[in-house]
Amino acid sequence: MIFRTSRPTQNRAENARIGPATDAFPAIELQGLSKTYGKGRHAVTALRDIYQQFPAGSFTAIMGPSGSGKSTLIQCAAGLDKPSTGRVLLGTVELNRIKEPTLTTTRREQIGFIFQAFNLLPSLNARQNIELPIRLAGKRVDRDWINKIVTQVGINDRLKQRPAELSGGQQQRVAIARALAPRPRVVFADEPTGALDTRTARDILELLRHTVDEFGQTMIMVTHDPVAASFSDRVLFLADGQIVDETTDPTADAVAARLTRLER
Repeated sequence: MIFRTSRPTQNRAENARIGPATDAFPAIELQGLSKTYGKGRHAVTALRDIYQQFPAGSFTAIMGPSGSGKSTLIQCAAGLDKPSTGRVLLGTVELNRIKEPTLTTTRREQIGFIFQAFNLLPSLNARQNIELPIRLAGKRVDRDWINKIVTQVGINDRLKQRPAELSGGQQQRVAIARALAPRPRVVFADEPTGALDTRTARDILELLRHTVDEFGQTMIMVTHDPVAASFSDRVLFLADGQIVDETTDPTADAVAARLTRLER
């Protein structure tokens, strides 16, 4: 059975929102999204006619077997890849119709990314890594906002250290702060706990959950871990490039059982 979700977590104050997303439009909307690589008999269809909305202030996990289209879905949704057909709307902006450098600017200012490999610049200290997207955009750094973020992610005393001087969990906290720094409309997290031990991974997942509940951030996370998925508001299950199921208020056991059925 497919469960449809209503807008979660209604009790947040509107002035707590990170980005410009509002109730009027989803943070991200996919309309008939398809992606095919290659042509003719060598063509491979990675996504098939996907319609989906990601409400502002929600936390969505995306799961599925290897090769199901998870990575392609977030790459298209984030404007890193262009769909073969369909539309990707970031608020009211159709990402797949705007051209560089406008697309680059839009991604930098309205989309945050958290990667499994952290992707911090080794020559910069933690504070410099966090502020980098804002400086690249040529904008003034809001010190009050940055201080609030680093307090929330718990790295106040690590800001002068470079990535090599930080643990994996601390590096991921810096990466989360960097993703939040520009006040993006949506944050994409690609296996954000894959390189971390169990205890640190749970700390990071609680932190991601906190950014949704406290700040009203929109979070879209690809994961293979049912425990990680249980921190979300809902889980989308992909198979063969299609969304085949959806569940809200997920538990780790329920997600694991559904994923097992998909992999058979």
